[in-house]
Amino acid sequence: MSDNLYDRLCPGSTPEAPVFRAEDGTRWTRADVADLAGRFAAFLGQAGAGAGDRVAVQVEKSPEAVCLYLACLKAGAVYVPLNTAYTGAEVRRILDDARPRLFVGGAAMIAALGAEGLPPDCAALPLDARAEGSVLAAARAMPPLAETVPLGGDDPAAILYTSGTTGRPKGAVLSHANLLFSADSLVPLWGMRADDVLLHALPVFHAHGLFIAINTALRVGASTLFLERFTPDAVIRTLPDATVFMGVPTFYGRLLADPRLDAGLCAGMRLFTCGSAPLSAAVHEAFRARTGHTILERYGLTETTIVASNPLDGLRAPGTVGYALPGVDVAVRDRDGRPLPAGTVGELVLRGPNVFQRYWNLPEATAAATTGDGFFRTGDLATIAPDGRIAIVGRAKDMIISGGYNVYPQEVETALSRIEGIRDSAVIGVPHPDFGEGVVAVIEPEEGRAPPAADVIVARLAGELARYKLPKVVVSMPSLPRNALGKVQKNDLREIHRAAFGGEAG
Repeated sequence: MSDNLYDRLCPGSTPEAPVFRAEDGTRWTRADVADLAGRFAAFLGQAGAGAGDRVAVQVEKSPEAVCLYLACLKAGAVYVPLNTAYTGAEVRRILDDARPRLFVGGAAMIAALGAEGLPPDCAALPLDARAEGSVLAAARAMPPLAETVPLGGDDPAAILYTSGTTGRPKGAVLSHANLLFSADSLVPLWGMRADDVLLHALPVFHAHGLFIAINTALRVGASTLFLERFTPDAVIRTLPDATVFMGVPTFYGRLLADPRLDAGLCAGMRLFTCGSAPLSAAVHEAFRARTGHTILERYGLTETTIVASNPLDGLRAPGTVGYALPGVDVAVRDRDGRPLPAGTVGELVLRGPNVFQRYWNLPEATAAATTGDGFFRTGDLATIAPDGRIAIVGRAKDMIISGGYNVYPQEVETALSRIEGIRDSAVIGVPHPDFGEGVVAVIEPEEGRAPPAADVIVARLAGELARYKLPKVVVSMPSLPRNALGKVQKNDLREIHRAAFGGEAG
């Protein structure tokens, strides 16, 4: 029996069941999705993309784009989604590494790449915003592929490239079994059911929007309200028709800034989840107070899709990501790989059916990310309570060593979130002539308000934090640099503020 994920996500039963409702009112049934995915799959085969071949895709979000992803699964091809914000140079680097058989993207990007920007034996075909392009027209003219290509669970389903903020982007190879395990784990953990309606405002080139949100909804037969992008107005307009919303901290912060968000608007909602970046305790509590709903925070990585979740029933503790998925082993270890006692900060490591296969073309990086006993090194600093509850302290690379003391940025950011007038913050370490690294707090003031004075901020923090953790410099920016999922780009901030203590600018 084949373990192709497509057959688990798109079974032939209930063909008239609703799957997507687009913003323009267009409705897609399971039969509609299966038909277009089958036609796309047939087209991929005609274009030379067979089992194991990579298909790189950089297209705007649409139901048709999701059907192209499903078509890759059905045809046995390996789906390689690319961030729609990537420049031509960034796309070219990934194409050179992945060596896809096909690149599907916007006409402008294809023109910018030119023939010389494509790897050998790679064709480029356009699929633009609003899902218009020759790929769609050609696919619709073909009879659908009748049979799903049989595959094993360990066969690759997708390659997701890391952001590359610390060097060369790495392609994480995720198998059909990896993605099925994640969806099958979340269905009971989050009580997902066929009559749920998922409000989808996330991008679909990322594990959160594609594998956690869409795969899980498809797996259980739920329908999806499909927003082209997140805006507070679009979410507030469609919340009364939904039961589940999956977001990132930035989404929740912006929703709270809209006075229309209240308990009445959320009366029909069953679940709000949050991931992809830490959710501040202040936003967690403000959302609960305003709506009556407690956000369920969870934790995942590109290489693992989903790792841990707060419980559906039980305490959803702010500042924690809950418990490891059933079947996933987690531990906290020191720099030498020795296990640490409960409550001690160390690197979170894990192993289980959710862990990726390897980094594409990077055996040394794969080996470096794997311990001798088969655990994946996440690079995240965490604590695990005696009952197994996990709290993420921050990225190991973001930890600041100032005067020989460890400073965990998230602890300082949590304290900053409690100061009136600060909407968001990022704490970074930059070179300091005496301390090695100095703590710099970069704050984003609340909209329409002047930022609190630096001395006021430091004085407030001094009541909560040891002196060595206090920022030596406080900088205000109208908005912090973020990626498409709203995660603050600390590498950019370190370069911008590298000279804060008199060092050379980056």
